[in-house]
Amino acid sequence: MIWKESGLPGRGGREKKNKHGKRNKKNKEKEENESMRLRNIPGAKEAIQESKYVVHQPQQQKGRWKQAFASDQPIHIEVGMGKGRFLMDMARLHPEINYVGIEMYDSVLLRALQKREELENNGETLSNLLFMCVDASNLPDIFEKEEVSRIYLNFSDPWPKARHGKRRLTSREFLARYDQILKKDGTLEFKTDNRPLFDFSLEEVQEAGWKLLAHSFDLHHDEEMVKGNVMTEYEEKFSKAGNPICKMVISR
Repeated sequence: MIWKESGLPGRGGREKKNKHGKRNKKNKEKEENESMRLRNIPGAKEAIQESKYVVHQPQQQKGRWKQAFASDQPIHIEVGMGKGRFLMDMARLHPEINYVGIEMYDSVLLRALQKREELENNGETLSNLLFMCVDASNLPDIFEKEEVSRIYLNFSDPWPKARHGKRRLTSREFLARYDQILKKDGTLEFKTDNRPLFDFSLEEVQEAGWKLLAHSFDLHHDEEMVKGNVMTEYEEKFSKAGNPICKMVISR
């Protein structure tokens, strides 16, 4: 298929091009500058090290994650949580579940910590939510077999170049990692507005032997799948721009 040869569009699903069909240089530079801005904030590492909301040596929690929280409850994780709005909303709506937010870039995690501190300053304590700054490829070293009940992937980096396919969080390589930590009856939920990435993911799910429980190519116009949907910041932005949101729910 075409996406295997030429890769995928970047985050946002559709590349902006000029009248000659070439990607707009200013848009490309803007995206690159935004990426660097998020990844390089002075003092981010130090702030994370001092934060009580962050698990600093997550490998030591393997098999003991329930002890990290005030209550013994099912554990749900979000891989690539960004600024944390989705997980904070989920933790607020579902106090009966423990949540772990995973973010690779410390400067992005810092934004989530700032939001979390604002909530606490306003009297809202989310004792069922923790963060960690790690690469998702290390998940099997952090969680024990069947220690996680649900995994969320929201608007993950599409890694558009074909040679980077294995880095996509829905690739069969990552599905194999999730298989090592997810409960037998656990589920993975994935949302994106990037249709080529979604099509890629559907094929990877089949190749990896996972079960496709439900899927939609236009979530916000799907009466069944949109029930109980909690929007992320990207989701709100892209849906307002008219981009249909794709979602799948899969299990082992």
